[in-house]
Amino acid sequence: MKGHVFIIIIFCCIFYSCQNEITKKTKPNVIIILADDQGWGDLSISGNTDISTTRIDQIAKEGASFDRFYVQPVCSPTRAEILTGRYHPRAGVYSTSAGGERIDLDEHLISQSFQSNGYRTACFGKWHSGGQHPYHPISRGFDEYYGFTSGHWGHYFSPPLDHNGIIVKGEGYLPDDLTNHAIDFMSEQEDPFFIFLAYNTPHSPMQVPEKYWAKFKDKKIKGAPEDSLSQMHARAALAMIENLDYNVGRISDHLSKNALDDNTIIIYMTDNGPNGARWNGNMKGRKGSTDEGGVRSPFFVKWKDHIKANLKIENIAAAIDIVPTLSDLCQLDTPENWKTDGTSLVPLLLEQEMVWRDRMLVQHWRGNVSVRSQSYRLDHDDQLFNMIDDPSQSTSVTSDNSLIVDELLNFKTDWIDNVLTELPEIDKRTFPIGYHQSIPDHLPARDGKAHGDIKRSNKYPNDSYFTNWIRTSDSITWEVEILKEGTYDFSIFYTCSLENVGAQMSLQVGLQRLTFAISETHDPLLQGMIEDRVPRIESYVKVFRKLDIGPLRLSKGSQSLVIKATEIPGSMALDINRVSAMRR
Repeated sequence: MKGHVFIIIIFCCIFYSCQNEITKKTKPNVIIILADDQGWGDLSISGNTDISTTRIDQIAKEGASFDRFYVQPVCSPTRAEILTGRYHPRAGVYSTSAGGERIDLDEHLISQSFQSNGYRTACFGKWHSGGQHPYHPISRGFDEYYGFTSGHWGHYFSPPLDHNGIIVKGEGYLPDDLTNHAIDFMSEQEDPFFIFLAYNTPHSPMQVPEKYWAKFKDKKIKGAPEDSLSQMHARAALAMIENLDYNVGRISDHLSKNALDDNTIIIYMTDNGPNGARWNGNMKGRKGSTDEGGVRSPFFVKWKDHIKANLKIENIAAAIDIVPTLSDLCQLDTPENWKTDGTSLVPLLLEQEMVWRDRMLVQHWRGNVSVRSQSYRLDHDDQLFNMIDDPSQSTSVTSDNSLIVDELLNFKTDWIDNVLTELPEIDKRTFPIGYHQSIPDHLPARDGKAHGDIKRSNKYPNDSYFTNWIRTSDSITWEVEILKEGTYDFSIFYTCSLENVGAQMSLQVGLQRLTFAISETHDPLLQGMIEDRVPRIESYVKVFRKLDIGPLRLSKGSQSLVIKATEIPGSMALDINRVSAMRR
C-alpha cells in the first residue's frame, strides 16, 4: 500500500511539473522596443519619403498600429508611465536629471510582475529612471542590465557602460551593441522572456556610422528648415533611425530563425516627439511640447496568429495603457492593490466585441498640461482644437464649443488637483548607498551639487563632470543615505593635468573623513568632436581614471558626502566625474 502511495505522489509531482512547464512555455515572450527622440513622422510608414524603415514598418504591417497613441513630451516621464502604468507625477518623476527622473521605490513595475511570473527579464540601453540601487534596473525586476542609467550618453562608439552595476567598455556602435546583447539574451533558449530594449538614438549627440551617414550627408531633407545646421541635424537623425531599422530587423530575424516569432509580442514605440525641426505630419510641437507633435508616438504591436495583420486602430491610447495590456495578454498575476491609470487595449487588439468608452488623456511637462479626447485637444493655454478637422492644431475653436471646453477643462483641473499634487513641493529623496554588498554605488556629477567656483562641464547635468576647481573654499556635495551600517570603500574618477598634480583632498561623510592626494597625472583628450555629425549642445566626454582613496566606517542614515581640496598647488585641483562607494 505504501508503495502505491509513493508511486501516486511521484506521478502527481511529475504531472504538475509538466503542467507548470507547459504553462511557462505557452506564455508569450515580450519585447518592448523604445526609440529615443524619434518623432511619429520619422518612419516611411508614416509618409516620410526621405527615409526607409522597412523593418520597423513590417511590425505594423504584420500586427496592429495605433493611429493616435500618446506619450509624454520628454524621456523620463514616458519611461515611468511605460513601466508603472501610472501618470508620471504619481511615480515621483518631475525632471530628466539630478534625481528627479527616479521612479519612487514604492511603485510596482511591470518588470517585477514579469519576473515574479517566471519570466527571464532584461533591460538593454537607456534606463533613465534612477542610477543607484535600489533604483537601478537590477533592483527593479530585471535579471540582466546593460546600458546607461543617465538621461543621455556622451559617446556612442565603445563607451563605458553599466553591466549589472559594474562599469565595462562597450563594443562598437551603441545601438548595434545593445542589439547584440538582446540577441544573446534571447539565445539562452529559456522561455519566456521579457526584454525592454531602450535604444539611445536618435537622441543627441548626433553620431552615426559612415555607412548610414553616406546616404544622407548631401540629401536635402523635406520638412526641415533650409539653414545648414537644421538640415545637418535632420540628416543625422534620419541616418540614425535607418540604423535602428537595421537593428530592429536583426531582432525580427533572430525570432524567425529560432522559432520564437509565433509566441513573441513585439511593441515598437518612441518616448516623445522629434528632437529637431523636421517632417512630422505637419503637427504642432516637437520634443518638450505638450502639443500634438510633441507627444504623438508610433505604436505597433505584433503577435503572430493572435493580432490580425495590418490592423489599424483609431481609438486614442497612451503609454499608461501598456502595463494593463501586457498584464492581460500574458495573464500575469499582479499585486491586488496595484492600481494603474491606464486601460487594457486587449479588446482593441484582439477585436473583441465591447463598447469602448470615450476617454481623456493628459500630457504634462514643466507646469504645462494638455488634455486629449478622441476628437479634441485642450492645450496648455486652455485653447480648444478640433483634431479631426484640424490635425495641424492651427485654428482655435474655443469660442464655438463652450460645453466641450468646460468638459475638458474640468477634467484638466481634476487631474491637476488629484495627480499633479502627488508630487511633493520639495524632493527629499536622497541618493542611497549600500543596498548591495560588493556592488559599487556610483554618485555621478549629474546628482551632485557644486559650491563656489566649481562648475559643470555643461549646463545639462546628464553625463557632465565637475571642473574649474580653483579654490580651497569650494566643494562638491551629494546628499546620501547609508542604507546599512558598515565599512565602505570609496573611489573617485578623476582627470588632472601634469602641472596640477599634487592637490590634497578630503572626502567626508557625516563625521567620518578620508584624506588623499592626487599624485599621478591623467589628462586624456575630450571625445566626441570627430564622431559628431552636428555640433552638440551636451558635454563632451573623456576617460576618467579610478583612484581608490580608502575605507570609512559609516553609520546608517541620511548624511552629506562632501569633497574638498585642502591644498591646490597648481592652477586647479582636478576634474571629477563621479564618486563610488562599495560596502564590504
